[in-house]
Amino acid sequence: MSERSTRYRVTVDTGGTFSDFVVFEEKTGAYRILKVPSTPDDPGRAVLNGLDVLREEGVRPHEITFFSHGTTVATNALIEERGARVGLVITSGFRGIYETMEQSRPYGPAVFDLGYEKPRLLAPASRTAEVTERIGSKGEVRVALDEHSVRDALALLEAEQVESVAICFLFSFMNPDHERRVRESLEAAHPEWWVSTSSELLPQIREYYRLSTVVTNAYVSPVLGRYVQQLEQRLDERGIAPARRFTMQSNGGSSPFHSTASRAVVTILSGPAGGVTAGSALAATAGIDDIITFDMGGTSCDVSLIQGGEPVVTDRSKIGGRDIAVPMLDINTVSAGGGTLAEVDPQGALHVGPQSAGAVPGPACYGRGGELPTVTDANVVLGYLSPGELLGGAMSIDAMAAHKAIDGHVAQPLGIDVVRAADGIVKIVNVKMAQAIKAISTERGFDLRDFTLVPFGGAGPVHACQIALDLGLPKLLIPPAPGANSALGLLMSDVKHDYVRSRLADIAEISADEATALFHELQTAAKAQLEGEGFGHDEMRFRHFLDMRYAGQGYENPVPLDGMPITPDDVGRYRARFDDIHRMCHGHAAPGQPVEVVNYRIEAVGLVPRVELARLEPAEGPPEDAQLGTRSAYFSSPDHPNQSTGLTDVPVYDRDKLRAGHRFSGPALVDQYDATTVVAPGQVVTVDPFGNLLVEAVDTP
Repeated sequence: MSERSTRYRVTVDTGGTFSDFVVFEEKTGAYRILKVPSTPDDPGRAVLNGLDVLREEGVRPHEITFFSHGTTVATNALIEERGARVGLVITSGFRGIYETMEQSRPYGPAVFDLGYEKPRLLAPASRTAEVTERIGSKGEVRVALDEHSVRDALALLEAEQVESVAICFLFSFMNPDHERRVRESLEAAHPEWWVSTSSELLPQIREYYRLSTVVTNAYVSPVLGRYVQQLEQRLDERGIAPARRFTMQSNGGSSPFHSTASRAVVTILSGPAGGVTAGSALAATAGIDDIITFDMGGTSCDVSLIQGGEPVVTDRSKIGGRDIAVPMLDINTVSAGGGTLAEVDPQGALHVGPQSAGAVPGPACYGRGGELPTVTDANVVLGYLSPGELLGGAMSIDAMAAHKAIDGHVAQPLGIDVVRAADGIVKIVNVKMAQAIKAISTERGFDLRDFTLVPFGGAGPVHACQIALDLGLPKLLIPPAPGANSALGLLMSDVKHDYVRSRLADIAEISADEATALFHELQTAAKAQLEGEGFGHDEMRFRHFLDMRYAGQGYENPVPLDGMPITPDDVGRYRARFDDIHRMCHGHAAPGQPVEVVNYRIEAVGLVPRVELARLEPAEGPPEDAQLGTRSAYFSSPDHPNQSTGLTDVPVYDRDKLRAGHRFSGPALVDQYDATTVVAPGQVVTVDPFGNLLVEAVDTP
């Protein structure tokens, strides 16, 4: 062949209602999107359905050289409690650690809930085996591993018919030998068991968080592992090249399929993480560094704050009531999506969520048997979503079904008309999402006026403009393909692995040479992993951190380092840098107080070839050239938010026909294949060179 065949990168993000595909053509730099209904009973089937559609459109399987997947398999297994039957092996005398937890209620509404109940233990006492052994705080063996107690533990786990085992011994992060030996014994007896050790998964201080994380991993890994194995087989059968297949992780990076299957806990926020990555990258093209991403899909809404172009990362999260201590993007999730159900309680109060219609049967307007009103049905009634076709004709919207659902279940019980009922549904869900935004911003000392809201997900652009006005956010940046933005983020994500080692010491007593040696040990392991995944030395990047705290504190802040090696002068500079970071995060600092180093961390990155996004052609005519017509839609008055303009005919623009430089005012609607943008009165839209919609509030006297 005289000309190289076409090569594609394909990414897919599986959501609760739709599975979103992005197909990037390496030769031209162009990309296209595809949405297919999700299949909750078998998530992999939606992936295959999408690949079949792509094949019909000319994307041949052997031309796919890169495949990345954002999945909710592990998330759903945890939240819906459909994970494996887990057994726990723990140091003798410490079986109560898991049940005791933190001895406090989680922050939030549960603090005031008189009927609060702790989440069900994933590894209850009946499946917990104690083993005689003890490692000291310096890694010394205080009590040798008793092989007889190991055999007793094996017998208990066999009797309880476990599928997966978590092993967590005290101070195993200082000396993993006992955990390793027990793992070998269990795997020798039962090769079919999934065995997770805390020293391998999370070798850092704090036994409860380490234990909770490894138990959660043992609970979800068999589910994700079987899914990945089956998906790999299906991809092989379709002839898709196996060289580079990745899964999105919660830390904002991806990881090869084979590396993720046994560490499923790192994928708990797999889908939302892709959206945060894409939101940050797209905002950077517009020169915007401080943003809040707003991902509203079919079942939930995920928000995250990015400052200075860097997403906020946390190493303590609570998902489904379970504490997880692996690095994750700091994402706040609320049950507010297009499929969220609305109902009127016996006392006559309107509620929206947390229940969802999901992909099946979905909103009433989808015509799949759903009869209960959802947020999407409300958006149809208010005129925001076009009656008739959706997704380029792949789906149809039944406006009459939406009216019937809201009228029968909301409007009539409240004694109001169907439009006011729909407006009430939207207002309630908007308040829930606004509260989620405030929780990660104003409640942490950030000024919302300094940030740009980046909405995406199929429902995000429908609600975001009004929420921005309600919160006083001056700007929004709406990506070119908001409905598939998380899948686009998978294209922009590098491979990323986190390494940590706990060594508690006063910073004044730390030897620069010893610290450098410890980082060298971690980096050597990180290099080996990246090399095994096919990355050359010029494709690797490493970032080094010290987790520090004031002596006596119960939490740390990561302090980024300037590189290796560490010199004695560096130690003093990093001590001062910690004061600055503590002041920024907590509002105060104590420069004269002793500081402890708790953890040494490395973020290892394997660079994936960059995706260069094409620019839009400049506009040659007015925006009216892109106007499809008008649609009757309902808006609140910009001067009197509690009053409405009623149903008013507003212009509808075809986003595919908008060009760079086009500018128009709200109220307006922008329709496209994967989403609709609802521009409120008092806002102006400008199309930027990369196809983003920059929405700004108009200053009023």
